[in-house]
Amino acid sequence: MPKIDLDTVPVFTGTGYPPPYAGAVSGRSRKRIGDAGGLTQYGVNICTLKPGAASAQRHWHLNEDEFVYILSGEAFLVEDCGEVLLKAGDAAAFPAGAANGHHLVNRSGAVTVFLEVGSRAATETVEYTDPSVDMRAVKGENGWRYERKDGRVW
Repeated sequence: MPKIDLDTVPVFTGTGYPPPYAGAVSGRSRKRIGDAGGLTQYGVNICTLKPGAASAQRHWHLNEDEFVYILSGEAFLVEDCGEVLLKAGDAAAFPAGAANGHHLVNRSGAVTVFLEVGSRAATETVEYTDPSVDMRAVKGENGWRYERKDGRVW
């Protein structure tokens, strides 16, 4: 049956970020509901941000589209070009290749919950645009790896 029992979907709280950058997403958790439903062409997550947490380091994807929809609470969408407050019922889309780093940051005193949807390209490069973040993520046939901007592997 295609119905997904959300109560049985595990909550994922980890990150692959190297230690200097992992703290930004402390307080973020995800239920990978697309995986639970057997989806392979795109991912769907229910993401929760505790107060003070970010969804990711500010980034953009070379090959993958992203979409977010705020279910409850509020978060600031912070992009290289500025920021805007997103509230329940608001959505944002990030086309592949658009070099405008983005992430969500919960600056409120309450939990924020949003739907996160992204395509799954066979190969991918994720650029992190904050000047203080010396990192990129690269996906190839052996999976994901994090490296410094000069190509050295973390």
